[in-house]
Amino acid sequence: MEVAALQQLNQAVQKVMQQARSQVLVKMGTAMTVMEKTSRKDLVTNVDRSNEHFLVQALQQLDPGAQILGEEGSGDHVTTLAGHVWIVDPIDGTMNFVHQRNHFAIMAGLYIDGQPTLGYIYDVMAAKLYAGGPAIGVTLNGTALAAPLDLALSAGLFGASAPLLIHNRYQMQTIAATSLGPRIIGSAGIQISQVLAGELVGYLSYLRPWDFAAGRVLAETLGLSVTQVDGTPVNMLSSGAVLIATKSAQRAILAIVK
Repeated sequence: MEVAALQQLNQAVQKVMQQARSQVLVKMGTAMTVMEKTSRKDLVTNVDRSNEHFLVQALQQLDPGAQILGEEGSGDHVTTLAGHVWIVDPIDGTMNFVHQRNHFAIMAGLYIDGQPTLGYIYDVMAAKLYAGGPAIGVTLNGTALAAPLDLALSAGLFGASAPLLIHNRYQMQTIAATSLGPRIIGSAGIQISQVLAGELVGYLSYLRPWDFAAGRVLAETLGLSVTQVDGTPVNMLSSGAVLIATKSAQRAILAIVK
């Protein structure tokens, strides 16, 4: 897409994200239906599903012909990244949403022929919308966001996954001990946004495509590294242990993991 068309689409999608946030805030004041997906620690609500339905319909109108991969399944059965593919997470951090009413995000990422093109992470309760892509830069609530400093692992806080830290998967305990300390929130979107803002030097967790699709676009635009935990490229249609970090922190983490 031409830059002018991307900028126009970017502005339109930001308005959709703002509408989605407003709808979620309204529904938070009503009775919610909470269901288990795979376990008591894997929840979905009626708000997740209604918000995804809204996002899918809105994105289909803005980008006709695009495929949409949604966490809750209301989009398309996506098997290829050919053409325009949107990857959507209507509520990232549903456990937080249900039990804390805080620390959750709405996310969407656009890939064109497999290339990260546009990304959106909306920290709902903090009202922080990270938006943009490699052709147009990244903004936070409309203001240009500078790339974070390339800090070493030992010079910053690290975003950890609780299960990986508890079970010491991928040497997570050593990674956390090497950093200035681990921080655990329970929302990939929120912790990735903290890496974007320079509040964390990295984040490592087992993620599904909708957990990191938006974050990858924004992170790579800001010069951050996004790989699997062994340093190999991520696959946007499969799950795995994904590391988003400054380049300096990534080198230290790969040395620890290997």
